[in-house]
Amino acid sequence: HPLDTIKVRLQTMPKAEPGQKPLYAGTLDCARQTVVKEGVRGLYKGMAAPLIGVTPMFAVCFLGFGTGKRLQQKSPDQELRPAQIFAAGMLSGLYTTAIMVPGERIKCLLQIQSSSGPRKYAGPLDCAKQVYRESGLFRGLYKGTCATMLRDVPASGMYFMSYELLKRQFTPEGQSTADLSPSRVFVAGGLAGMANWCVGIAPDTLKSRLQTSPEGKYPNGVRSVFADILKTEGPTALFRGLTPTMLRAFPANAACFLGYELAIKFLNYILPNL
Repeated sequence: HPLDTIKVRLQTMPKAEPGQKPLYAGTLDCARQTVVKEGVRGLYKGMAAPLIGVTPMFAVCFLGFGTGKRLQQKSPDQELRPAQIFAAGMLSGLYTTAIMVPGERIKCLLQIQSSSGPRKYAGPLDCAKQVYRESGLFRGLYKGTCATMLRDVPASGMYFMSYELLKRQFTPEGQSTADLSPSRVFVAGGLAGMANWCVGIAPDTLKSRLQTSPEGKYPNGVRSVFADILKTEGPTALFRGLTPTMLRAFPANAACFLGYELAIKFLNYILPNL
């Protein structure tokens, strides 16, 4: 979570005026300033919202991927082509959007809230109440839905396609991907996570800007954010926060896929006929 907080703060920092330095010089400077001004707890702002949603989100994510595969398979053992795996992954990204958006909205608002300035939200529940009271469900808590889909649908396609292809690549001749060692699963999952964020970082920046913006700043939603960034800061601004994102992507997703594969093996062992 600390690296995610740094990412969001880099993505949403205001453009520096001519002759002035940017608010943060980079990942390390953002981390240093946050700790100095807000303490270590400042890096963990907004953690409760994704923590509550992470279990159902990943459950729905893998459910969507499994559904996407079954829709294209003629038999359970059929090996899908890369494009088919990508399509199944895209479906999983579509599935997770409904769970992701409110949590992401609350998380981002809390993450950019500095203890040195006026504190609007006392915590995730207070943030959700205020956002709902001010803007309602869809214009408030679900603000940034299209931007989230723009990020998660193609990124999830890349995520699962990379993972499945890497597993095949790492599997010794004559063996099944189901017998892949935990260390190889770990590496495949970590690299897949990095591939996911190579696709997702630019739309994630659009999402972060939109979800933390005051009401009415971007009248056309994600299109207005995109046009504003290109006009005022250039295309490189879309990739702010890439460094902390990549530092987090490998270990987080390596652990995720390793946990998933071990859980599947355990369930197949205790419930072989399920």
